[in-house]
Amino acid sequence: MLKARVMFATITGNNEAVANIIVKAFEKAAVDVTREQIELIDPHTITKANTDILVLVPYTFDLGSIPDEALDFYDDLAEVQLPEIVYGVAGSGDDYYGKDYCTAVDTFEARLAETGAKQGSPGVKVNLYPDQTDAEHLQAFVKRLLANFEK
Repeated sequence: MLKARVMFATITGNNEAVANIIVKAFEKAAVDVTREQIELIDPHTITKANTDILVLVPYTFDLGSIPDEALDFYDDLAEVQLPEIVYGVAGSGDDYYGKDYCTAVDTFEARLAETGAKQGSPGVKVNLYPDQTDAEHLQAFVKRLLANFEK
């Protein structure tokens, strides 16, 4: 059975809501999915045996910063190679910050690309709490991840 891991960071609950939408979409597609808090995961433990599709859900705060609770994960990710894994990144931010809006999505996409993992879908950026339109974008995101895994 296909295995997906959705790792999120949240303070306000916005990203947990994003992660929950993604998890439900994987469940609807009959994927074995695990929802985890990013600060509890060591990237060195991510292997083909436990992960086919990896989804990171970081929030962006202030002037483009990644979450404090994701800093160790981000740093350690530079030390791993994940060539057999398909990834996607979705996350929330506040469009009040203009050019710094949701830049954690871009930052994590770049770091995951460095691991040799295959990007399965362009990132999804959510302004604050996900609404119905965001939910539809996140469901399409999961469909793209699944389609690119099968290729």
